[in-house]
Amino acid sequence: MAEKLTTIGFDADDTLWHNERFFRLTQDRFAGLLAEYADRDHLDDRLLAAERRNLGHYGFGIKGFVLSMIETAIEVTNEQVPARVIREVIEAGQEMLHHPIDLLPDARAAVEALAETHRVLLITKGDLLDQERKLAQSGLGDLFHGVEIVSDKTATIYAEIFDRHGDGADRAMMIGNSMKSDVVPALEAGGWGVYVPHGLTWALEHADEPSAAPRYYRLDGLQHLPDLVAGIG
Repeated sequence: MAEKLTTIGFDADDTLWHNERFFRLTQDRFAGLLAEYADRDHLDDRLLAAERRNLGHYGFGIKGFVLSMIETAIEVTNEQVPARVIREVIEAGQEMLHHPIDLLPDARAAVEALAETHRVLLITKGDLLDQERKLAQSGLGDLFHGVEIVSDKTATIYAEIFDRHGDGADRAMMIGNSMKSDVVPALEAGGWGVYVPHGLTWALEHADEPSAAPRYYRLDGLQHLPDLVAGIG
């Protein structure tokens, strides 16, 4: 018989608050700046390739995105990119670092409800300062029993976090919008993985749905999460 579920981990970006839409808006702006040098599809492909290539150097987050845009601009213009374009890319990144926090529907209610019965954690990746800023502005910070801002999300990292803050991964659940980062590695660690899709997902966060995994669940929204947790016990 499975032991009682005691610890709940929440992803942050596009699980509790909007995030990817700001990247998309900036990418649209970037495409406009470079329209005379590259068509949109080619530019998007080159930018995605740069982001994939640079993850090991810059990690996840806005700063790495800006550096990848600059690198892409240099590539597609054959090193002739105007200085004003570089300046506007930097300004766009600075604006992203100050965008307001807009909570997703039922985010606060779900965290509040589960915090009364379980240890709830925020487990997110990306730039430390930016993630701390967003958490502070979200108004949710006091609800969490622990906050972990990591460079990446793997089964090993989840196991370590749930050991440190809870009773191990086999008594823990992770909720998020990324199949690759939030769900699959949590399942691999031995926990539950709950996928709550968001309308926008970064291409590098896609992964196959583990539909056959016994501890995998998919929810249409966070409003269903308390009932799911209560049903697991």
